[in-house]
Amino acid sequence: MLKSLIKWLALCVLAFCTTFAVASYFFFAELDKELPDIEQLQNVQYQMPFSIYSQDRLLIGQFGEKHRMPVSIDQVPPQQINAFIAAEDDRFFTHIGIDPTGLARAATQLVLTGKKRQGGSTITMQVARNFLLSNEKTYLRKLKEILLALKIERRYSKDQILELYLNKIYMGQRAYGLAASAQTYYGKNLSELSLPQQAMIAGLPKAPSIYNPITNPERALQRRNYVLRRMLELKHIDENTYRSALNTADDAALQPVNIEFQAPYVAEMARQEIMAQFGDAAYTLGLKVYTTVPSEFQRAADRALQEAVHEYDERHGYRGPLTKNASGDGAILTDTVIGDCRQAQIVGLTESGITATIHGGDRIQIDRSNIEWIKRSGANRTNLHSGDVIWVRRLNSGDWALTQVPEVEGALTALNPNNGAILALSGGFDFYHSKYNRATQSKRQPGSGFKPIIYTAAFEKGFTPASIINDAPIVIEDPSQENDWRPENYNRRYLGPTPLRVALRESINLVSIRLLQEIGVAQAIDTARRFGFDKEQLPTTLSLALGSGYASPLRMATAYAVFANGGFLVTPYLIERIENNDGTVLFQAQPPMACADCKELNPPQETSAPRAISAKTNFLINSLLRDVVQRGTATQAKQLGRNDLAGKTGTTNEQRDAWFNGFATGIVASTWIGYDNSLPLGHGETGGKVALPMWIKFIKAVQHHFPEKPETPPAGIVQAYINPRDGLLLEPNEKGGIWEYFAEETAPKTMSAPIQPEESFEGEFNEESLF
Repeated sequence: MLKSLIKWLALCVLAFCTTFAVASYFFFAELDKELPDIEQLQNVQYQMPFSIYSQDRLLIGQFGEKHRMPVSIDQVPPQQINAFIAAEDDRFFTHIGIDPTGLARAATQLVLTGKKRQGGSTITMQVARNFLLSNEKTYLRKLKEILLALKIERRYSKDQILELYLNKIYMGQRAYGLAASAQTYYGKNLSELSLPQQAMIAGLPKAPSIYNPITNPERALQRRNYVLRRMLELKHIDENTYRSALNTADDAALQPVNIEFQAPYVAEMARQEIMAQFGDAAYTLGLKVYTTVPSEFQRAADRALQEAVHEYDERHGYRGPLTKNASGDGAILTDTVIGDCRQAQIVGLTESGITATIHGGDRIQIDRSNIEWIKRSGANRTNLHSGDVIWVRRLNSGDWALTQVPEVEGALTALNPNNGAILALSGGFDFYHSKYNRATQSKRQPGSGFKPIIYTAAFEKGFTPASIINDAPIVIEDPSQENDWRPENYNRRYLGPTPLRVALRESINLVSIRLLQEIGVAQAIDTARRFGFDKEQLPTTLSLALGSGYASPLRMATAYAVFANGGFLVTPYLIERIENNDGTVLFQAQPPMACADCKELNPPQETSAPRAISAKTNFLINSLLRDVVQRGTATQAKQLGRNDLAGKTGTTNEQRDAWFNGFATGIVASTWIGYDNSLPLGHGETGGKVALPMWIKFIKAVQHHFPEKPETPPAGIVQAYINPRDGLLLEPNEKGGIWEYFAEETAPKTMSAPIQPEESFEGEFNEESLF
């Protein structure tokens, strides 16, 4: 009877085992079909932020939530690997992907407590979970994790698995992977980490929020010391090394992104372009974006803008200290920096100047000469007192000066006129104070800076530099307005009959308006659109002659690039090259080039920019714009000592905008100063006084990159000796005449009456060739 019972039980057990084995086989076979393909680990795409660089490869911006810097396993110091093995999986190099002891321990905890706790996972299982599975805590996912780990171990080497793990794991503070965590917590490369720092990082994966040395330093230190103890037990370090590391204080501190050069307006402009092209995926693709902006040029642009707005602001008086008669020795100072301005507290005043303390406790000396400007507002240094908090800035000389944060704003844009590459772009005094990019987003009236467009349209209609237009008062009837329009010249003086060369050189408003009447507004708008202006930017009234439309500094620089490159419209571009995280080039700019030597009758090449104006018209306008610098409203620029400078000042109604748009061989730049709310700049604050100094400072800093080249007249340009009063020919031996350039077909053929000795002309040239 007993034997029969035993036999029956044995058969039942056999049947159960057989049934379980068959069921398990089919279960695991079906489950295996649901498992992700481990071959995708062969070509892992890590989620990485994208980085933006200057043209000379300095990091200017980094964008993305996940900070990751993938490294190969041979770049990881052996002791760092030992720290992770000790902390996470001490049998990693001997197990087959799962650790039965660890799994048994996790199962025992489940039976005893009835709760699922993290544990039992090997490094290989973590790779399976992080790369191929979700983070849901279910028994089925755990089973999949085990099966995948076994597969991964059969397919990949231990070094390959470890490399995947060290580059994927989350380490807290938005840092993913080993190298990113070293930079985030210690600002170091892997090879620079000390043993205690290596142990601290190795302790993070277990619970990055709990063992974070920034947010929970005490728990993090306990975890670090546990890792060190495990390294000692596994004989990765000896007793002396362990004791020394244990007694080392941790110095983790959240490190800023290692921006190598500050160009925030450029970086943000590039970010917007990348987002438009790649969408939100850009934040994880690890792209490397190289801009066209050299750091030297950007530094010069930022400095020129800051100095120019300070000069304007200080001309209009001192608004007083930031805080009056504050108590305490520097206790109220902050580390706030706006542009080149920082806070300081006065600790002493003498006849020779001011002694002050900046944030951090350092003392500075402000010489009397760098304080005297405040007298313009009726104040002087006796209105300042010990304890006052003031703004200070450091001058190019290294000396300190009393200053204030300017209320006025500015912008500067510089291009390579031959291909449109942006060489510098400053959108305001301080990006972090105002992210509004005035270089690209502003809609400001260009004022007299638009006049060369009107003159271009006139030359295309047969006018010449010697054409005479009457500079006299004019009344424009406008039925849509209550009163007629009575435009004036800036100085309210009138020259009478005036050559166009003189009119542009002196920026005479009435001549521009009468000239526009002659050629027609439609013709001028058609010409302006060939310079890149949009129709909505251009009013359809005679006020167009005075630049009453709107444009940004980038748009003005693009328009003046036409004059600078021989007559071609180039498209501004900022991004030179885009690479993925392994260096493969995804995009390389191939901008259409200005081709001044191409024959106009030939079909344009694919890489050639479209011609906007003829070579002859371009030369004539260049001639006039050079004259603006040599003897017109921009003579300050002669201090640069170059003969190839050309440009035009611009001032709008009530001096609400001040411009200078100009160029030299190989570079064009537009500068603007004004208030964001369009308040008037004040009487006498013209483009030549306000914006031109910024342009000069910038060009002075970079002009050594652009050797001067002589201007050569193109075919079809002739010179003639003329009477400036009527534009007609004179005999070469006649006194009082000038040499003028003409397109051959518009050159005068008629002789002028001899100039009488008593005749004079206010705008008369010297008796010499223009070049």
